[in-house]
Amino acid sequence: MSFIEVKQISKTFKVAKKKSGLKESIKSFFKREYIDVKAVEDISFSIEKGEIVGYIGPNGAGKSTTIKILSGILVPDSGQCKINNMTPWKDRVKYVKKIGVVFGQRSQLWWDIPAEDTFDLLKDIYEIPEKEYLETKEDLIKKLNLQDIINIPVRQLSLGQRMRCEIAASLLHNPELLFLDEPTIGLDAVSKQVVRDFIKKLNKEKKTTVILTSHDMADITSLAKRIILIGKGHVLYDGSLKKLQNKYETEKYVSIKTNDKLAIRNKGVKSKTKTKEGYDLVIDTREISISELLNNISKKITIEDIEIDHEGIDNIIVKLYEDYKI
Repeated sequence: MSFIEVKQISKTFKVAKKKSGLKESIKSFFKREYIDVKAVEDISFSIEKGEIVGYIGPNGAGKSTTIKILSGILVPDSGQCKINNMTPWKDRVKYVKKIGVVFGQRSQLWWDIPAEDTFDLLKDIYEIPEKEYLETKEDLIKKLNLQDIINIPVRQLSLGQRMRCEIAASLLHNPELLFLDEPTIGLDAVSKQVVRDFIKKLNKEKKTTVILTSHDMADITSLAKRIILIGKGHVLYDGSLKKLQNKYETEKYVSIKTNDKLAIRNKGVKSKTKTKEGYDLVIDTREISISELLNNISKKITIEDIEIDHEGIDNIIVKLYEDYKI
């Protein structure tokens, strides 16, 4: 049995329906109409211990609902979920001691006091032994570089500093499973890299299982080898990120620096643009390989320099969304 087993989970919410206008507002006050919105429907997947999985999808796809069910906050209408042989919403007290949750847009730190004071409170909540707590806290302070900010009131910290403290707070009790919901939202490039490096190290050293949701695909590509795509409440893709890139990464961008005039009629060259230093080409690799193209070009002109780039992961995900019509 896998560390996480999710079988046919479904969750529907009743949402109030109201037309605009004063008359309709008064009418809805006495008789409110509701519609059923299926947040997730028959979702199934399994995750092994120590995996980092990217859980992605557009807004409203059902990502947050799934995370809330897996973390024990919500109870599904139907289906089963076993995480380390526990049902999150039934074994809640025992279960939450084994998980950590970081929501990028919500905070568990007390606003007006230093983060370390919140850490001390969490120690008592999770009933962490004193020696274990001190060792874990010092390790997190060192690895997340919190030495200079741990005793500053949270409201005076920058977003990047606060997020590092949030992650530390979620790991004080050494959870086996970590949920990260938009952990780098709003962070600068340096802070993002610090967070990503730390998560990699945590996973490698402690085999912590990580479920990551993010609209920043750089988070996904740098951390996860496997992704689960959810759309309209259904799992649409579950597999390796590499396989996805091989399928959708069909275009290459080639910049050639040359003083010669380039006449090219190769099949697979989608476009050719003259630049100050040479030419920019867009290549369809399903029709012609880069090596074949360069071999043909080098026979006609002198190439001074060349740069090859590929489609960004964001474009690949957009294509995936288009294929599944989400």
